[in-house]
Amino acid sequence: MKLHLYIARRFLTAFLTMLVVLGIIFVLLDMVESMRRFDAAAVGFGNILGLTLLNAPVWIYRILPLIVILSTLWMFLSLARSSEMVVTRAAGRSALQTLISPALTVFIFGMIAVAVGNPIAAATSKKHARVASQLKGTGGSVLSISPEGVWLRQGNEDGQTVIHATRSDLEGTHLSGVTFFSFAPDGLPTLRIEAGKAKLEPGQWSLTDAKVWDLENADNPELEAQAYGDYAITSNLTQDQIRDSFGKPSSISIWDLPGFIRQLEAAGFSSRAHRVWFQMELATPLFLVAMVLIGAGFTMRHTRFGRTGIMVLFALMMGFGAYFIRNFAQILGENGQIPVLLAAWVPPIAAIMMPMGILLHLEDG
Repeated sequence: MKLHLYIARRFLTAFLTMLVVLGIIFVLLDMVESMRRFDAAAVGFGNILGLTLLNAPVWIYRILPLIVILSTLWMFLSLARSSEMVVTRAAGRSALQTLISPALTVFIFGMIAVAVGNPIAAATSKKHARVASQLKGTGGSVLSISPEGVWLRQGNEDGQTVIHATRSDLEGTHLSGVTFFSFAPDGLPTLRIEAGKAKLEPGQWSLTDAKVWDLENADNPELEAQAYGDYAITSNLTQDQIRDSFGKPSSISIWDLPGFIRQLEAAGFSSRAHRVWFQMELATPLFLVAMVLIGAGFTMRHTRFGRTGIMVLFALMMGFGAYFIRNFAQILGENGQIPVLLAAWVPPIAAIMMPMGILLHLEDG
């Protein structure tokens, strides 16, 4: 038990050290990128620093697999150089028994990272995008999903228009049960339109079975309301703007994802990308365990055998390969080429099996 606690403490020390070092490096790189994207003289160093700190949790959360594999390499190489691995084996502990404590430690940390780190990264990601839009002078998201349906926003110098629909197609360009609310630049309502259907065309919304209330000039808007079989409203929205407004699944907390997925499906949108991301986040602890096993599979050997640099290189290549396959499976899952559960859970399980095979071969021949 004491040996397990000792190895777990050594791994945790290496992990936290690597987390701080890589975190500082990536924060500095992101600060340079923010200064390149924004005019630092006009925006101010304080805003640049604030943006960088808002993006720091996202960067750290993304590079957790890299931190884990580097920490594993560092720990086992240091144990090998000090001959502690030789002493451990002489005490009757096999390599697989030695791996129990670091694997269990990183699994627990992975669960904490998903439960706590994911919501923090999602919240700061949203805040970063909002502040970046303000500094660039661009508008925020034009689309929002709620239990009541789909909400869209469009506007120009003549005023703003808020659009509500009960259902939509996958692209957000064909709406059903639509209501348009137009507002003047001073915020006063000017027009209300209800329609059975609305279709986004270049430069306009084409409405079917529309009823129009003039809220600005009519003395009695209900009595003077007019019905139209076909009606058109000018619009500066595009299909790309609507699609981009969904945002990334990573900007939504894992605790809110199931509800958001249900709202997407109820509104008529595809939730496949969000379902894939949700399952991948649940599988993150297993993937971090795989990084520990990959790092240990090439470094749990005495340094007198030589070729340590080559072994470290092989470990990093296998780790990056597993990461690439995981991302490739995510793309296939989002495109519907493979099932969601297969895309999320098979890569980490396969990444665990590969180093386990190497360890069993080295230990038992």
